[in-house]
Amino acid sequence: MEEGIRAINELVEKESAFVQEVFNEIGKVIVGQRYLLERLLIGLLVRGHILIEGVPGLAKTLTAKTFSEAIDLHFSRIQFTPDLLPADLIGTLVYNPKSEEFVPKKGPIFTNILLADEINRAPAKVQSALLEAMQERQVTIGKESYSLPEPFLVLATQNPIEQEGTYPLPEAQIDRFLLKLKVDYPNKEEEYEIMERMSKDEQVEVRKVISPEDIIRVQRVIKEIYVDKKVKEYILNIVLSTRPQNRYLPSDSSLRKEIDNLVSYGASVRATIYLNIASKAHAFLKRRGYVTPEDVKSVGLDVLRHRIIINYEAEAEGITSDDIARRVLEEIEVP
Repeated sequence: MEEGIRAINELVEKESAFVQEVFNEIGKVIVGQRYLLERLLIGLLVRGHILIEGVPGLAKTLTAKTFSEAIDLHFSRIQFTPDLLPADLIGTLVYNPKSEEFVPKKGPIFTNILLADEINRAPAKVQSALLEAMQERQVTIGKESYSLPEPFLVLATQNPIEQEGTYPLPEAQIDRFLLKLKVDYPNKEEEYEIMERMSKDEQVEVRKVISPEDIIRVQRVIKEIYVDKKVKEYILNIVLSTRPQNRYLPSDSSLRKEIDNLVSYGASVRATIYLNIASKAHAFLKRRGYVTPEDVKSVGLDVLRHRIIINYEAEAEGITSDDIARRVLEEIEVP
């Protein structure tokens, strides 16, 4: 067992050498945003999609585009609007007069990194078309199904300020996202640096650090990262503790009473799966071939926040799903 862990640790050290190079290249264009960049890389490396919530003007589009350039991936951005149709996203059949046949015209979803900007501004049909592609990694145009390119990552953004004229994603669909990120304003020093850079009209060229083929190989390596049984049980304890009326917390526990009183639905089974694989990817970024409880804690909030559904009582008290998730991560005993 120890020899196996040592072997995967050496392999991870070798394969993860590109990580800092990617951050360095993106840093030529993007100031700060280390948290966002790490989470984008985690999503890409474990084939999981990401929902980003943040106010306009935080360089979400520029970050995603620069990220794709550093990894030599094709990037597409779609502005979701109330009049958007599924065909605008996945494509449609177009009549060819010469051959007298309908031929497929593929939509912008056929890319490596798709930025779905303001996903909650499009109606349910368009949202469903995107989420089906995320799950199945293929789309159907006419009678034919077409596989999406690999690697494939969806970055969907939501604006937390303007909710008028939006179509909020149902909880069951939000659950398909690996992580939900909350992107905040840069600090004073970072914003000063942004102001300085934007005042100069300079074109910065981002070097391609790694290829799509390399990413697919790294995805296989991450699957082999070692997770001890105690860490797996720790992951299970975290997820199970978010569910009301569970038997996994003592009946006199204040956390259990809080969950029972404030949570309508806890994290799904997907949370267990995603917390495990996201922890592996986090360990990879730290150049380790094994997962520690700190890896689990680092990604725990991003995995759980959109999977805990609070009730009206919690809303009345000003308690959010983030608050519940943080409490669980603090209270559950670390192995």
